[in-house]
Amino acid sequence: MFSKNIIFKNFKSKIDKKQKIDLENILKKENLIKKYPLLKSLTSQYEYSYNKKNIKNIKKFSSFNLIGMGGSTLGAEAIYDFLNHKIKKKFTFFNNLQNEKISKSKNKKVNLVVSKSGNTIETISNFNLILKKQNKNKNVIITEKKNSYLFKLAKKLKAEIFEHKNYIGGRYSVLSEVGMLPAELMGLHENKFKRYNNLLKNNLFVNLLIENVAFIYKSVKKNKKNSIILNYDKKSENLFKWYQQLTAESLGKQYKGLFPTISTMPKDNHSMLQFYLDGSRDNFFTFFIVRDKNPIKLDKNNLFDQFSVLKNKNLFKVLQAQKDATENVFNRKKIPYRTFEVLNRNEETLGELFCFFILETILLSRLLKLNPFNQPSVELIKKETRKILF
Repeated sequence: MFSKNIIFKNFKSKIDKKQKIDLENILKKENLIKKYPLLKSLTSQYEYSYNKKNIKNIKKFSSFNLIGMGGSTLGAEAIYDFLNHKIKKKFTFFNNLQNEKISKSKNKKVNLVVSKSGNTIETISNFNLILKKQNKNKNVIITEKKNSYLFKLAKKLKAEIFEHKNYIGGRYSVLSEVGMLPAELMGLHENKFKRYNNLLKNNLFVNLLIENVAFIYKSVKKNKKNSIILNYDKKSENLFKWYQQLTAESLGKQYKGLFPTISTMPKDNHSMLQFYLDGSRDNFFTFFIVRDKNPIKLDKNNLFDQFSVLKNKNLFKVLQAQKDATENVFNRKKIPYRTFEVLNRNEETLGELFCFFILETILLSRLLKLNPFNQPSVELIKKETRKILF
């Protein structure tokens, strides 16, 4: 357990002592925030490009369109789904080119447009169509302060502009303006997400993180590169889509890195589990489950014979039994896995998970000798697309 919110079981494996010392030195002796300024956004000392006063009028709205791609929306989507029980506002996410019909709306909404570069073709296209159909909406744009298309469009529309800091890449931006402005508009407490300082002072957390990173590095060196998330919580699907981008885009370079895959459990027991248990041995797994505080009870009137044992059970008990059973079989087959069991579904928990995965990715990049902040091959596709269109 590395906090009151999460029980964490690490991979069962011995790790290289020198590697452990190297990782301890990075975490305990280096000034990580000075080396990686983006990490400041994980702390309560981070200064946003907006303040409570200049978003007061925006907070009065009840409906929002969030328009962006990749890291511009994934963090906010993860927050919206994971903490939906606390949110009364309506958010619609435009995060792909799906040629879906955008309907007219009688109610005035806020268009929250996020693009670090200000030149993302998909974002510009979606925003263009929304402006056509919902031309009375209030417009708010988060982008770098430079002469990009969206920056110029914002001036033309007399939209609010908030700065996307140029030293924070999209996939690392969840606890900056990009994720925290939507969180505030959802009615959540942005300061509660900021768990970096608390976690780095927690020796248990630091040790678990080090052991975790060392094991994943060892696995990758042995060509076990498939990171499979066994997700038992429907509301966490977008959290792991965020994780998927973070790890794939940060570490997938020079023929190295992880291949992150999300498996929906227990549904995939009936499709993928056979492969996980008896297929290729180039995988390691992450079990993820959230304790349900208000589980649905099964109807005892229609349970009989051997299923009479379910009369006093609820859906979460069934779910947890399937997760525990899978772990037991993994243990017998010596399949490597770690487990996150979330005890409290709140801002602090989500902040701790964001922090854990960001630090894990940066530490892995150090061991793999990779730059975790660029995406050179993605830029190739962007350039090629512009050649075709322009």
